[in-house]
Amino acid sequence: MSALKKAEPFSAQNLADYQNGAIVSLQVMKAEAGNVTFFTFDEGQELSEHTAPFDALLHVLDGEAEVRISGHPFLLKAGEAIILPANEPHAVRAVKRFKMLLTMIRA
Repeated sequence: MSALKKAEPFSAQNLADYQNGAIVSLQVMKAEAGNVTFFTFDEGQELSEHTAPFDALLHVLDGEAEVRISGHPFLLKAGEAIILPANEPHAVRAVKRFKMLLTMIRA
């Protein structure tokens, strides 16, 4: 996809295609106050447990993901979202191929 332009509509779900055996990320916006990143995960791919110093909103656009927050698993499907609390360990795994937007607010 070509560079995104401000004040022009785009399909978030179509920002990038799936790649076999991989996680793809694309920065949609970046500012001092936070950022928005688009991801695709092939089935079985995962981000291992980690923490972040700020809250983040994880919004599933397509497919299914298991999100673990402080050891508690949540199954999210297309159209669902969850807030990842600051400083709590979390991990993300593709139950099926999935796409998501991750919005982190630095506050």
